[in-house]
Amino acid sequence: MKPLVIDGKAIAARVRADAKAAVERLVDAGEEVPGLATVVVGDDPASHVYIGGKRKACAEVGIRSIAHELPASTSAPELLDLVGDLNRANEVHGIVVQLPLPDQIDPAEIQAAIDPLKDVDGLTPTSAGLLAQGQEALVPATPAGVMVLLRQTGTQLEGAEAVVVGRSDLVGRPLVSLLLAENATVTICHSRTRDLAAVCRRADVLVAAVGRPRLIGAEMVKEGATVIDVGITRTEEGLVGDVDFEAVRDRVRAITPVPGGVGPMTVAMLLQNTLKAAAMQAKAQAAA
Repeated sequence: MKPLVIDGKAIAARVRADAKAAVERLVDAGEEVPGLATVVVGDDPASHVYIGGKRKACAEVGIRSIAHELPASTSAPELLDLVGDLNRANEVHGIVVQLPLPDQIDPAEIQAAIDPLKDVDGLTPTSAGLLAQGQEALVPATPAGVMVLLRQTGTQLEGAEAVVVGRSDLVGRPLVSLLLAENATVTICHSRTRDLAAVCRRADVLVAAVGRPRLIGAEMVKEGATVIDVGITRTEEGLVGDVDFEAVRDRVRAITPVPGGVGPMTVAMLLQNTLKAAAMQAKAQAAA
C-alpha cells in the first residue's frame, strides 16, 4: 500500500479559509472583529519571523493584529504591566507573548498572568488544567493542529495505541489529553524512557515532538502506523524532522513531511483559537 504523505499546507489552507469565512460572518452581522495582540521582546531573528507570520496570517483572514515590540532590556514588571493592559483591553481577544524571552524574565510568570479567556497559546495553568480535566479550554495550536491532521486523514483513534515522544507543555502533554479524549490508549515517552524503540513499535499512532533530527528510524515504527512528525531542526542538509522520513515512509499508512506537515497547521490553529477566544469572552460577558 502506497503511504499517504499528509499535505499540511493544503489542510492548513482549508482551516484558514474557514477562519476567514467566520470573520466575514461577524462583519456581516455587525459584530466586532476579533483582535490578536502579539508581543515580542528583544531582537531574536527567529522570534520576529514567527511573529511576522502570525501577523500576516491575521491580515489574510481579517483578524485585527495588534503588535507590540519591546526592547531586550524590558523588565519582568514592565512586561507584566503590558499583559495586564492587554487583559483589560476590550479590543484584544487573544494574547501571544513570543518565546523565548530575555534571561531576566521568567516565561512561566508571564504566561500565568495572561487572562485564560485570551490565552490563545493555551499555556496558562488554567488552560492546561481545564484540558487535563476534559473541559472546554483553549488548546495549544500545534497539538490542536495534529488532531486536525489525524481526523482529516481518517486515522482511527478510538481504541488505538498512541505513543507521543516528547513531554513539553507546548506539545506533548496537551496532546496526551487530546488523544485520551478520543479514547486512544496513550503512552508518553521522554529522555529517560527505557527501550524507546520497543515502545514506539507498539504505536498505531506515533507522534514525535522532541527536536532531535531523525531520532525515529524504520526499526522503531510499526507497519501500517500513522506517523506525525512535529520536530523541525535546521541542519546542513536543510530542515529535517524527528523522523527519518525516507527510511520510514514505506512502512507506514500515513506520514507528515518536514517541512510542509505540522508546521503550517500551527498558525492556522492560532487563528481558530482567536475566534474561539472571542466567542468564549462574548459568552462570559453575556452571563455576567
